[in-house]
Amino acid sequence: MREDFAKIDGHIGQHLDGWLAELAALCRVPSVSARHEGVGECAHLVADFLASRGFEAEVLPSDGHPIVLAHAVGKNAGRTMLLYNHYDVQPPEPLELWTTPPFQPDVRDGKIFARGAKDDKGELMARLAAVDALLAVDGCLPCNLTWLVEGEEEVGSPNLPAFVERYAERLRCDGAIWEEGGTDAEGRPQITLGARGMLYVELGVRSLSRDGHSGNANLIPNAAWRLVWALASLKGPDERVRIPGFYDGVSPASERQRELLGALPSQEEAIKESFGLDQLLLGRTGADVAAAPFDPTCNIAGMSAGYQGEGSKTVIPAVASAKLDFRLLPGQDPFEVAEELRRHLDSEGFPDVGIKILGGERAGVVDPDDPLVGLVVETAEEVYGKPAQLVPMSGGTTPKYLFTERGVPVVAPGVGFGASNLAHSPNENMRIVDFQNAARHVARLLARFAEA
Repeated sequence: MREDFAKIDGHIGQHLDGWLAELAALCRVPSVSARHEGVGECAHLVADFLASRGFEAEVLPSDGHPIVLAHAVGKNAGRTMLLYNHYDVQPPEPLELWTTPPFQPDVRDGKIFARGAKDDKGELMARLAAVDALLAVDGCLPCNLTWLVEGEEEVGSPNLPAFVERYAERLRCDGAIWEEGGTDAEGRPQITLGARGMLYVELGVRSLSRDGHSGNANLIPNAAWRLVWALASLKGPDERVRIPGFYDGVSPASERQRELLGALPSQEEAIKESFGLDQLLLGRTGADVAAAPFDPTCNIAGMSAGYQGEGSKTVIPAVASAKLDFRLLPGQDPFEVAEELRRHLDSEGFPDVGIKILGGERAGVVDPDDPLVGLVVETAEEVYGKPAQLVPMSGGTTPKYLFTERGVPVVAPGVGFGASNLAHSPNENMRIVDFQNAARHVARLLARFAEA
């Protein structure tokens, strides 16, 4: 087993400028999946980056945006690691809150600022840096690598399940390195094992053939009020979802998961500081903050109705809509939840409120005692100098279930740093030191994985 990674660390430290330049090129492509922008261009750029490292890289069609699939043979051809990333990004709005334009990367204060700088283009480039360092020092990769880079993660990966099924043989692997990951605000590496599932829907209602004069507000129905009343039926001030059957099948945290939760420091103060809060919802403190991902959610992500411009316009909106996401736990199927939602709205007197399903993913969970988890913990402490923390469930969603349900252990070393990256928000950024450490971590993990 190799114990000295000094040459690899040195190579990474000496070549940061080149990788940051490649990252800037990636971030200049406005690959906003929600608007179908720049996806083809970005997919081909990713494939070019992989091909330049000796990967056999293809840009393959899906029923939606193209997907990059690449393979490289390593010294131990009996071991294959899959790396998952996505090249799509969130919409950059509100633009006025960006210090510099979202698709014009800017390096300042030891960080790179751009949409995708952290989520997920920075993550992808840090892993390419690890590959470059291994190739430069050893002349070969330690094991086989398969790279899967999709372009619809930010809209719920609707076409990835069919793609994974279609290319199942080419995607066979012994372990997977997933997107996301990093350290908490104190620099302690966090290894997230589970990801919640999600149902994303748009609710819509039309009450009139056209907008009306608000002088008739006591004569004709208002679509915005219909929608507000429908939304109010979904969740109470106690944060409990009121859809019958919603919690059926949800299992509480296991004894092992509770043990892991109990070992985690509370992120209460960091979250309150990041969002300018005096307290968290339901007054959660201490261990309850770490355990919050074990509660499924119903979230209003956006609403639209009537006049939204400057000044006043006295109208009765004819149409109204809202986007909702439900974060789900193991035991909850997103499409069954959609059926429960439909039945609930009908029974509450809202058959006129339509439901458009925009995406659905199941939760994915990794065994905390899997050997790959042990390897990522061991190598994290070598890089960060602090013991790694195992986080049994994250608040977010990512399609790792496509592999965990096939028995593949999935881990996620990454470039994150607490809540400071502002992913999905204006001024998204990544610290360059975190990029460097993530590359060092992935290089060690691949080398040790090949020897296991």
